[in-house]
Amino acid sequence: MKVMVDLCVVPIGVGVSVSEYVTACQREIQAAGLSHQMHAYGTNIEGDWDDVFAVVKRCHEVVHEMGAPRVTTSMRVGTRTDREQTISDKVQSVLSKL
Repeated sequence: MKVMVDLCVVPIGVGVSVSEYVTACQREIQAAGLSHQMHAYGTNIEGDWDDVFAVVKRCHEVVHEMGAPRVTTSMRVGTRTDREQTISDKVQSVLSKL
């Protein structure tokens, strides 16, 4: 099953700046070869359910390996069975109506 997620991984107990942790997660997403789009408060990721959730798990593992004692994640998950749709399709649909 194809899935689209909006992922926000937040390390806790590492100070105010979290860009190095975000960078590490972005590297994991890229390494997984998944289509994604980073935004100011997270990343949209699309792909096969198992692949997407494997990279979410990997982001948690990497952030812990970097020394974060806690990690909290917010995620919105969407699936469709009526047709295939990409992140770009969703954005273009709205932009075409503006």
